Amino acid sequence: MAHSRWVLIVDDDRHISALVTAILRDEGYGVRVASDGQEALELLTDEQPALILLDLHMPRMSGQEFIRVYRQRQGPHVPIVIFSAGQNAEIAARQLQADGYLTKPFDLRDLLRLLPDGEESPAAE
Repeated sequence: MAHSRWVLIVDDDRHISALVTAILRDEGYGVRVASDGQEALELLTDEQPALILLDLHMPRMSGQEFIRVYRQRQGPHVPIVIFSAGQNAEIAARQLQADGYLTKPFDLRDLLRLLPDGEESPAAE
């Protein structure tokens, strides 16, 4: 399953999702948005994104639960970046063995540093 040039945003805050979507599209990425972990899993059936930006605190299925279920699946896994408010993002990223973290509110340059350069490139921490 090849990685493509799109990013999955998993966040229940529509304003944050819209802002990040606009930034990523300006950088040439396609974007899909899920409002919780369950919806995200449903979007990851055929095509895999280049990167998953994942909030931790969401209804139905939290970010922690999403990571647990996603990693139990067969096949390749794409980089997951914890994307959450507060100082706990770094701690949670380590505990959940995520590929990186971004604390809300975020600096645009920090978000852009996380993006893969090419279709097959892994995300940078």
